[in-house]
Amino acid sequence: MTTRTVKENTVYMPSDGLVSRDIEGELILIPIAAGVGDAEDGIFTLNETGRDIWHRLDGKRTLGQIAQDLAMVYSAPVGKIEEDVNGLVGELFRRKMIVQK
Repeated sequence: MTTRTVKENTVYMPSDGLVSRDIEGELILIPIAAGVGDAEDGIFTLNETGRDIWHRLDGKRTLGQIAQDLAMVYSAPVGKIEEDVNGLVGELFRRKMIVQK
């Protein structure tokens, strides 16, 4: 398997190969193109924190900026937020649900 790593000073945005919908407090990501998502689990759901990260993946902010912003929102240490952001973004990038800008 190819390792796909994310970088703090890089900007990411949602792939054109999926749609997202807010349903009952969860954000649902639905692949609409071949090669996006995971064949075993096509639909991907995000909780509130994941949703907050997703909405900041706007093609304008770096991961570092997103972590700084969320650290203020959640009154949490930046290092912990960076771990969470990098973990989720790494998984989304691996699944080709986001792309590097």
